[in-house]
Amino acid sequence: MRFHPSTVQSSTDTPLGTVWLAASPLGLCGLWFDGQRHLPSALQTWPQAPEHPVLRQAAQQVQQVLRGEQAGFDLALDLGGGTPFQQAVWQALLRIPRGQTASYVALARSIGKAQAVRAVGAAVGRNPLGVVVPCHRVLGSDGSLTGYA
Repeated sequence: MRFHPSTVQSSTDTPLGTVWLAASPLGLCGLWFDGQRHLPSALQTWPQAPEHPVLRQAAQQVQQVLRGEQAGFDLALDLGGGTPFQQAVWQALLRIPRGQTASYVALARSIGKAQAVRAVGAAVGRNPLGVVVPCHRVLGSDGSLTGYA
């Protein structure tokens, strides 16, 4: 993943543990739970900016969503850190309605790459905006959790 050179970060404590947030000039570009696979090493080098408006808004919305006070997120997002293929997968994830799920096969078909199911799975696993970009709504064809990190 490549992140904008002006990326800043902050964190917020939640009932599920620490959440790390990152923002670029274009919007929220990262949300990871502490210890999550694919936590970027650059997180250690990005300047702390807890008063950054996008990070402050993201922290507030994470808290509200986890408390059940808000149904989803309303944030400017920067998905530009991924490849064009990854970005297409992440955009498709954003189209899965709240309360519904999709299979990896259906997700691959939705982006016109029906034969790329494994690549779609890899892109879902590299989603830098867990919870905001709802990778948790993707299941195996049999309805099972398959490798959700």
